[in-house]
Amino acid sequence: MRCAVALLLTLNTVVFADDKTDNPDPGAFDVEPPLLIPERDQGQPSDPEKAPRRDVDLAKLEKQLERAKRNIAGLDRFLKMGALSKLEVEQRKLRVVHLEFELANARLVAAKEQMLETDKQRNAGLPRANVTPAENNLAFAIQAAHAANAKRESADIEAAQANVDRQRKLLALGSARKKDVDRAVQKLADLKSQRN
Repeated sequence: MRCAVALLLTLNTVVFADDKTDNPDPGAFDVEPPLLIPERDQGQPSDPEKAPRRDVDLAKLEKQLERAKRNIAGLDRFLKMGALSKLEVEQRKLRVVHLEFELANARLVAAKEQMLETDKQRNAGLPRANVTPAENNLAFAIQAAHAANAKRESADIEAAQANVDRQRKLLALGSARKKDVDRAVQKLADLKSQRN
């Protein structure tokens, strides 16, 4: 019996000793797992001028804006009921302003592209009368983009001011830190300096 146990122990040490000598790194695997993050540079061209321009779907942005506008229609009622917080209501209204800004910028890009096309056609010899609608569209798009930008900036500043007030009230109640108030004040100052 003792001989059998001694023989088994000897065989185990020989087998395990062979495994340890074959593989110097005990944590290494025979099969490496696949990379979780594929190479990031594969899909991106190295030259930004050769990169294809990003197409913005105007219809998709318009649908998102209409959905956001429908979502803010009854927010005051939900606020009074207590189903939504004041912060959530402010964020949803701010989302509508940001979507309006994105849509105005997308329309501006489309108007610029249309104007470039008409310039190419004009250089090809088409009459001047065909260009005026593109020029009008571009002028209206520029005006709308400037208005949307001003509205977005003022909405961002109002939201930042409301956040500063909220953080100060929470600090007075003992639910916030001085660091949170300082961060909110800094964000407000940054937004105001960007506007000027």
